[in-house]
Amino acid sequence: MSNSTGRGLQANVLGTFDTVVMAVAGSAPAYSIAATTAVLAGAVGLAGPAALLYCAIPMLGIALAFSRLSRIDVNAGASYSWVGRTLHPFLGFISGWALVISATIFMVAGSLPAGAMTLALFDEGLADNTALSTVVGAAWFLVMLAVVLGGARLTVRAQLIMSGVELAILALFAVLALFHTDNSLPFDWSWLGFSHFDGVSGFASGALVAAFYYWGWDVTSNLSEETRNSRRTTGLAGLIGVGIVFLLFEVFTIAVNVVLSSQRIENNGANVLAALGEEVWPGWGGKLLIVAVMLSTVATLETTLIQVTRSLFAMGRDRTMPSALGRVHRTWNTPWVAIAVVGGVALVLFVASNALGSVGDILADAISAIGLQIAVYYGLAGLAAVVAYRRTLLRSASDFLLGGLWPLFGALFMFWIFLESLGELNPAAVAIGIGGLAVGLMPMLWYWRQGSDYYRPARLDASRTVEAGYVPDGRPAARSAAHEGLSTDF
Repeated sequence: MSNSTGRGLQANVLGTFDTVVMAVAGSAPAYSIAATTAVLAGAVGLAGPAALLYCAIPMLGIALAFSRLSRIDVNAGASYSWVGRTLHPFLGFISGWALVISATIFMVAGSLPAGAMTLALFDEGLADNTALSTVVGAAWFLVMLAVVLGGARLTVRAQLIMSGVELAILALFAVLALFHTDNSLPFDWSWLGFSHFDGVSGFASGALVAAFYYWGWDVTSNLSEETRNSRRTTGLAGLIGVGIVFLLFEVFTIAVNVVLSSQRIENNGANVLAALGEEVWPGWGGKLLIVAVMLSTVATLETTLIQVTRSLFAMGRDRTMPSALGRVHRTWNTPWVAIAVVGGVALVLFVASNALGSVGDILADAISAIGLQIAVYYGLAGLAAVVAYRRTLLRSASDFLLGGLWPLFGALFMFWIFLESLGELNPAAVAIGIGGLAVGLMPMLWYWRQGSDYYRPARLDASRTVEAGYVPDGRPAARSAAHEGLSTDF
């Protein structure tokens, strides 16, 4: 099947197992623990496990929202399409733009550790060289760019290998940490309570970092047009992915609290996991976990590339961004123009990031900035699900809880941490986070004036989809899995 115009992503490529693997890889367990634990410890001290626990509850609400929305609108743009068709097209565009900007920032923030980890396998000293880390990270990025360009099948095969090895190493070290006896602190149940947070603002800053840990599972929704039985599969895979990474994050954050002193966490800011590995299994441990983090980082670069290129593809197809972004390669069925543009922009940013300082400094500001943008598009998607299903919420207790209350709670929580964190973050993180969103106003207003159909949407309403076999935008495309108009039965 080849198609160079219209809605031409290759349908029915991914199965349920593939999609679950993508969801877990999207959250990048090893990378998140390695790169973000020091940031989380700096924000909330010993309360890291509590921040991850209390952020998981609303995050599951957002995962439920994505699951329900993907049942009534199969679209590579995901929240960009859903929010635009339920709340307002302007909010939908900002939702898509927030993902594009956060993913682009992450590709720079993520490529640096990929380079540093690769160098650390050969020489620990080389890993501190920001320029060299950038070059090696950029090389990894280009490899992943080629894999994503090669199509969904190739992407998933690469992902299965990388994530399989990563998760096997993490499982081994979870067991080793459990039996490790030379501890800096005994386990304390208060780490899962509220007593270690520095007030409400301290909790909010911890939750913002925790949101970054979880971010990425929603890549399943961006792959919905390429997934078999996607109306059920994408949402289910997202929920399973959140559950798996929650368990991994909790186990390792508790292990870090138990095994490493706060001084060692601070000294190993860019890779806490290697320090944990060295402590648990001297000699081999640090090296093995460096391999896990390297694979995790490269794997999540791949899923992030998918998210940003599929979102830009949907925007180009709708003519809310240059229509060339909606072009699909004849052979590989991938949005090659979007992939090429993202690759070019990211490589320019790699070079620019060298001027910003060390790997650790770049990571800290980028993680906080991305947290703000994640909170925006996750929060809007949570509200969109409630609005789309508003007529069906009182049909049963499960409809009310899973379709209304929980997604709404997730949305409100995301907006709350966004507002609460603004006063706590340093100016650089706020400038990156808010400035990145503000830049999106220019293409939004330009293409609105140009008369894109996206700004005159067919409203998304779950009750109409269920009752009438409603086709959401009235024109299902030939040879595409998008907009099948099937009934919903969550």
